[in-house]
Amino acid sequence: NELLYTIMIRQPEFVSQEVFDMALEKVKRKQMNVLLDSVEFKTVEKGLFVQMLHVGPYDTEDQTFKLMKEFIDQNNLEIVTLVHREIYLSDNRRVEPEKYRTVLRYEVKYKDKEGK
Repeated sequence: NELLYTIMIRQPEFVSQEVFDMALEKVKRKQMNVLLDSVEFKTVEKGLFVQMLHVGPYDTEDQTFKLMKEFIDQNNLEIVTLVHREIYLSDNRRVEPEKYRTVLRYEVKYKDKEGK
């Protein structure tokens, strides 16, 4: 009940809002899905993040998050929000779950100014 996340797919540099809008409309014409109305094109602002490559099924991501939280605690950092980012590098239609590659990312900040 406490899990909040954003599913992200990294786009090549040439993809603009206009290219995204055209692609989304094309997909909507081919396949209606109410979730398509919530898809949006965003640029992630720069900031301080802790991220880690998770290799394996999505069900085992908690192990990677645990390692990330240990790193955060050991480095005078704290998580800004429980909203995290997942960047999928593998196509789960073509890759076995044991080989899924997902970048997991938390936005963080230093606990105090001297920590920087």
